[in-house]
Amino acid sequence: MGEHVNIERDPLLAGFYSVSDATRFLGVSSAAKLRGWINGWPNSKIGPIVERDFKGSPTVSFLDLMELRFIEYFRGQGVSMNTLRLAAAKARKEWGTTHPFALSNAKYLTDRVNIVAQAAEEVGDKKTWDLTSGQYLMWTAVEESIAKGVKFDPSSYLAAIWRPRPGDFPDIVLDPRRAFGKPLVDSAGIPTEVLYRQFRSEDGDANRVAKWFGVTVDQVKTAVGFEVELTS
Repeated sequence: MGEHVNIERDPLLAGFYSVSDATRFLGVSSAAKLRGWINGWPNSKIGPIVERDFKGSPTVSFLDLMELRFIEYFRGQGVSMNTLRLAAAKARKEWGTTHPFALSNAKYLTDRVNIVAQAAEEVGDKKTWDLTSGQYLMWTAVEESIAKGVKFDPSSYLAAIWRPRPGDFPDIVLDPRRAFGKPLVDSAGIPTEVLYRQFRSEDGDANRVAKWFGVTVDQVKTAVGFEVELTS
């Protein structure tokens, strides 16, 4: 499917995040949980769910982040870890893709429902099996919620950019091709963290920050509001 083409040609296009970044962006309470999903669990034979792009590194790529988002959402729906791990392994093998949970639901919804149902049946996860087989419309609604704010590449069907708060902050985007994937004020092309740090150093004077970077006051306030929400 070619999802590693850009990474192999230029690793700088993959996006770079720490586990701490991923924890904040996804609103997850425990960084240890995410580490288990990407690295496996210490002193255990239980391996990771995500097949990472940067193996042997603490760095999480953009597609890794999108898969973690999928896992977190479905864990919240009661889907078991064993089901998700087996489904991911099956999908990687059958579809020839490294990031099956970062694929467009418009293209892969039915296939993904089927493969998760198979995994649930194999591991005895009755709750998930019932969800996938008996409540297809509910599953569809959940997947559509996950896809909200995500733009998919039309050639690979993989997530390409993500607007993490499309309702409250529609101008904030994570794009692995820009600023190493860090959250940007899209219209200004400046990372939110940069504007926020300058805002704090200027004692909360958005006008001075706007003049310093050549942006609008509203763009500064958008960056500040987004960063404050991430830390709250």
